[in-house]
Amino acid sequence: MQKIVKIALVVIGLLGAVLWFMLPERDMPAAEAAQSGAMNFMFIITYFLLAVAVIVSLVFTLKNLFSNPQGLKKTLFVVGGLLLVVGISYVMSSGTDVAPEFMAMTTESTVKKIGMGLNVFFILTIIAVASLVLPAIKNMFSK
Repeated sequence: MQKIVKIALVVIGLLGAVLWFMLPERDMPAAEAAQSGAMNFMFIITYFLLAVAVIVSLVFTLKNLFSNPQGLKKTLFVVGGLLLVVGISYVMSSGTDVAPEFMAMTTESTVKKIGMGLNVFFILTIIAVASLVLPAIKNMFSK
């Protein structure tokens, strides 16, 4: 199996190199370059490799997750915590944080979702920093 994967990777690499040299010149207009068969085929290869990577990652992650009940319990706890942070962030965002002249370009729902995303980022950053700093302070005073 490993030999087949190596051979497939070499073939895909060589195909990518050939397609690279078949790409249109810089001087070609973008509309014509977008119609290039080499460019389209490179996108197809990229999507294929991305799909394979995502599928393999998910399969092995789920296999390991369900083979270890303690790990499954811990994962569910973490996912629950993340959902709690997202819920708190959604409640905290107001949706009216944008100047009135910019509200004409978007909706209040979109602004609320963006605010929620920023709040999730800030809360998770605070949790990450606290999880690094608090044990260090605890170790400093315990000695």
